[in-house]
Amino acid sequence: MPDKIHLENILFLDIETVPEKRSFDQLDETTQELWAHKTQYQRKDEITAEEFYERAGIWAEFGKIICISVGYMTFQGDARNFRVTTFHGEEIKLLQYFKNLLDEHFNHAKYVLCAHNGKEFDFPYIARRMIINGISLPQKLDLFGKKPWEVPHIDTMELWKFGDYKHYTSLKLMAHILGIPSPKEDIDGSMVRNVYYEENNLKRIIKYCELDVVTTAQVYLRLRNQEVLKSDEIKKVSNP
Repeated sequence: MPDKIHLENILFLDIETVPEKRSFDQLDETTQELWAHKTQYQRKDEITAEEFYERAGIWAEFGKIICISVGYMTFQGDARNFRVTTFHGEEIKLLQYFKNLLDEHFNHAKYVLCAHNGKEFDFPYIARRMIINGISLPQKLDLFGKKPWEVPHIDTMELWKFGDYKHYTSLKLMAHILGIPSPKEDIDGSMVRNVYYEENNLKRIIKYCELDVVTTAQVYLRLRNQEVLKSDEIKKVSNP
């Protein structure tokens, strides 16, 4: 376990994504065809590309990020605080805010990013959407030419694999088996699209995203055999 990394040098994060358009019929003809081709092996024969479009948020080429929640440790003597904040709103603006955070406060080599399944989803998704939106990559997401041990990313799911590459474990399951108190969540990842487009309730999604950041930090602490955060150590910080 990477227990030599100082906790205050880790930026924990989670993203929530949805299809880029509300419905399939809002896509231009070329994008519809590309979506059908992209998903032909994931869809069952009886499911059309249009019916499958509600899952488009999984792919960075057809989805968009609606919020990025981050959390980081601060210490004052023996007292520790976990500060949580969220970038939300128009995708290009929230990506720019996130880039500024990395460039201005987490750019030094000592800092690393941490997410659950981050190496397969969050980190590449953010990088791809930045490129699509014409935003230059911050150093922490620009992996070109880096050797595996030089990549400044921690993935709690990868740590749990212990080399078993076929093993997938959800964040919720890891929290449960590690005895981490889990706050009640009123939605899950499969509901985000409907909550965003049908309910127009971004605040509900942000709350869910921030809970996942806290849980990721708790899981990481347990993997290091350290005491988990208490509720009074978790602080919500407002952001643009």
